[in-house]
Parts: sequence; structure tokens; C-alpha cells
Amino acid sequence: MKKVLILLSSTALIYACGGSSSNKSNQGSTNQATQTESTTPESKSDDYDATRGEGKFTSENITIGATLDTKLAKAGEEIQGVKCSSCHRLTEEKLVGPGWKGVTQRRKPEWIMNFITNPEPMIDKDPAVQAQLELCLVRMPNQSLTEDEARNIYEFMRKNDGVK
Repeated sequence: MKKVLILLSSTALIYACGGSSSNKSNQGSTNQATQTESTTPESKSDDYDATRGEGKFTSENITIGATLDTKLAKAGEEIQGVKCSSCHRLTEEKLVGPGWKGVTQRRKPEWIMNFITNPEPMIDKDPAVQAQLELCLVRMPNQSLTEDEARNIYEFMRKNDGVK
């Protein structure tokens, strides 16, 4: 009985993180296209901005203060606990996905918020995301985050990176 429960739990976790066999079969052509894009630069979209990503967030429509917004960070921490913590550690350690430590120093706010709200096109177009996919082997699932939730998570990431 324990073996059955462990098997069911493992299957549910893999499915929730985007790794079910049916999900993989549906993504087979997308994964193939990603591999082709990473080996043939001429197939990349000329209008993709790898510093901003793809989505609604731009440097013009995001305001990030010099100091931490503790209210937003607290809300982001709650969201992270529900939607992100099963795949991401707050350290540099890779779990299913990469660790979050230092991400706000490596990436612009608009890139992070575009990726967490709109991962599919960025997985297909962004060379850095494609390189990370080769390490993690699992595509980030779309968590259907709102703009406010994305902003809250970003502020929590800043807190995690030591912004006061």
C-alpha cells in the first residue's frame, strides 16, 4: 500500500511540475523546436529582447523603489510558498528548477516578471532559458499569475537577495 501511495504522490508531483508523459508528448514538437533554435541562430526571432523577455512588463510600466516594499514582499512570500517552493529553493541550490538566490542581480525586473507570467514563449526564444532548460530538464509551467502577484513575487525575490 505504501508503494502505491509513493508512486501516486510521485506521479502527481511530476505532473504538477510539467513533467507528465502526456505533457511531454504534447510538447515534443516544441522541445524539438527549442533544440533546433538553440543550434541555429538564424531561426530566432529578430524582435525578441533577451534583456526584457516577452510579455506585458517593460521598464516603463514597472516602478521599483530603492528600498524594499515589505507589504509586497510579504504577499510575494505567501505566493511563493504555494506556487513556487515545490520547484525552487531560495538558495542557489537547484531543485526541479533553479535556485532563486541572486536572480534579481542577474535579471532585470521586467524579464523576471515576464517570465513568471508568460513562460512558454520565453522558453522557446530566450537563449538563457534554453540553457537552463538543458540543466533542469523540465519546462516551467504557467502558474497563471496576475500582474500584482508577479510584482509581489519579484519584491520577495529582492528581499531574498538582501534588499532592505
